[in-house]
Amino acid sequence: MKLIIDDAHIDQIKRIYKFYPVDGVTTNPTILAASGRKPYDVLKEIREFIGADAELHVQVVAQTADGMVDDAHRIRQELGANTYVKIPSVEEGFRAMKLLKAEGVNITATAIYTPMQAFLAAKAGASYAAPYINRIDNMGYDGVSIAQHIHDIFRNNNLNANVLAASFKNSQQLLELAEYGIGAATASPDVIFSLVKNDAITSAINAFVRDFEKLCGEGVTMSNA
Repeated sequence: MKLIIDDAHIDQIKRIYKFYPVDGVTTNPTILAASGRKPYDVLKEIREFIGADAELHVQVVAQTADGMVDDAHRIRQELGANTYVKIPSVEEGFRAMKLLKAEGVNITATAIYTPMQAFLAAKAGASYAAPYINRIDNMGYDGVSIAQHIHDIFRNNNLNANVLAASFKNSQQLLELAEYGIGAATASPDVIFSLVKNDAITSAINAFVRDFEKLCGEGVTMSNA
């Protein structure tokens, strides 16, 4: 399962890239608005940092198919032809996906709440379908189960698409999807930082250090013992 950062704050992205094995960055209009900066200024900075080959997902804002196509052209012009263009999984979006797929555009279908949306998006040419795990939970359904169901639909119908699960509230949801072999998940910095944030882990490491320092002296490590 690919692990992707769902954020547009370059300092957070740099911190995560320094320590964690991640595969790219996803954004949406709300995330970009939270940065308080002009969208392409932010996105170009992210692209420059993560490199031309890393995954960058950027969402259209237009609500008609023709407008979505125009947005997609500008996104690729500014950020590179390999950028994934996020298209809402609605009627106009499906039309835009078909038009963009014919041009060879990488498409991420977004705003997915049901398996049928994901199925139609994959048929229309999307490479990824992004179900909103926590938002689905908040509607009274099981977001993890929905993502697994979508994964099975793709495999059972030989569709060349993967799940890009989004909207997480905790690391357990990510773990369940990783165990299932979901294609990718995108999570906020807070969720990524929580993946190994555990008092038991910290306590065990501190105990090892204390025991070693009793033997060799304070501040001594294996490099200078």
